[in-house]
Amino acid sequence: MTPPPSAPRALLEVRHLCKRFPGVRALHNVRLTLQRGEVLAVIGENGAGKSTLMKILAGVQEPDSGEILVEGRPVRIGSVRAAENLGIALIHQELNLADNLDIAANVFLGREPHRFGFVDRRRLRDESMDFLAQVGLDCPPGTLVSTLSLGRQQLVEIAKALSTKARVLIMDEPTSSLSQHETEQLYRVVKDLRARGVSIIYISHRLGEVKELADRVVVLRDGENAGELQRDQINHSAMVKLMVGRELGRHARSSVGGGNAVLEVRGLRTAANPRWPLDFSVRAGEIVGVAGLVGAGRTELLSVLFGIDPVAGGEIRLRGSVVKFRSARDAICSGLALVPEDRKLQGVILEMAVSENVTLPVLRREARGGFRHRRREDEIAVEMTRRLNVKTPSLKQCVQFLSGGNQQKVALAKWLALDPKVLLLDEPTRGIDVGAKQEIYHLMEELAGRGVAILFVSSEMEEVLRMSDRALVMHEGRIAGELQRSEVSEEAVMRLATGHSQ
Repeated sequence: MTPPPSAPRALLEVRHLCKRFPGVRALHNVRLTLQRGEVLAVIGENGAGKSTLMKILAGVQEPDSGEILVEGRPVRIGSVRAAENLGIALIHQELNLADNLDIAANVFLGREPHRFGFVDRRRLRDESMDFLAQVGLDCPPGTLVSTLSLGRQQLVEIAKALSTKARVLIMDEPTSSLSQHETEQLYRVVKDLRARGVSIIYISHRLGEVKELADRVVVLRDGENAGELQRDQINHSAMVKLMVGRELGRHARSSVGGGNAVLEVRGLRTAANPRWPLDFSVRAGEIVGVAGLVGAGRTELLSVLFGIDPVAGGEIRLRGSVVKFRSARDAICSGLALVPEDRKLQGVILEMAVSENVTLPVLRREARGGFRHRRREDEIAVEMTRRLNVKTPSLKQCVQFLSGGNQQKVALAKWLALDPKVLLLDEPTRGIDVGAKQEIYHLMEELAGRGVAILFVSSEMEEVLRMSDRALVMHEGRIAGELQRSEVSEEAVMRLATGHSQ
């Protein structure tokens, strides 16, 4: 009798991996297998252990216990170089390129070919062209990386990984800063790499792209395996149920604000786009979305409204009165708050404790006789972290050790402690999981219900459609059109975002 064929040996296998940090169990008995030429999606809520697992596989951190096998052979991955020697490369969400160097220099950075003791520029250029062709990047190798869009920089990162002879590519939130066109280009590259036998571990909170690309899905929850889905089982509800442990209803905006105008912009010109005057208003209790493609001027608009960048012309009115902000402090004193796009660089101070971050904006307000009122600060920190459901082992925990979603909640909490009248949000749910998104959506509705005027920028079409009472669509620095709630649709937004008139 012929024995049944044995299952193919996995290219990469993880067995019973464990990792602890002070006060946090990051991974416990985690298991994972990756076959040759497979796209394996690893998903889970913020804090589920995805980033820790990927850093261990890439040699950035070492596990406390457990085993990693490559082609059935146990290995120790004690450094990034050791991972590269095994054919494993990690492409970080924050790209790791030297933007003052050209493409070819970045592709072979630290591994430059030499001739007679000097870098062989011709060989560097010729060999880099081969890898650029593999990822479909049609730029000369001598192009400065600083001149490339984020999407093209992402392709340079992939070419760089391939130049190390990587057999396993780990992609961490690769589309978080890409336009729709750049995202579609990345999809094509991923599918082509799979067809050529490269294995890919794909981490994303965007479940639509997981369904589009993944051959298999591994779900982590609270540092442990929560389940696995084969290709024909992958759908939104199945993924969400494994991630959060329950069904999660689809969110829809339940109310529309109709108060008086709180924020009015009349003929406003920004230094980034001085040609186009901007006119719009946001009413009390209203949520207004700002949509548009990357580079449309949305972040620049928020920076001007918050006093970070100067007004090049026109005026800003708050509750009917003209205001002139010389700094962000002036904006804060007038009742504005801004949660920026880059939470790690601008939203929180990573080295400080949760409590210190949350109470930073209220130190002056709560001071007594010129001294800090620490008991009141602690009360505010407890209240705000409970209100936003910040998951932390202690209020003294450094923010850098929290998950991305909880860092975002801390960035929100510190401004909400000021009870702002106008809340500006730049990509409020970027890089966070579906459960945390729901919590932030409910928080936005709660604040609107209290009369807060909310203006939010988002690159996620679904978010704009769900949360906007009205949507402003920007194109190349101007407002191409304004859509009422009944008019907001993907087609209408994309027409305006690509330059069509309303």
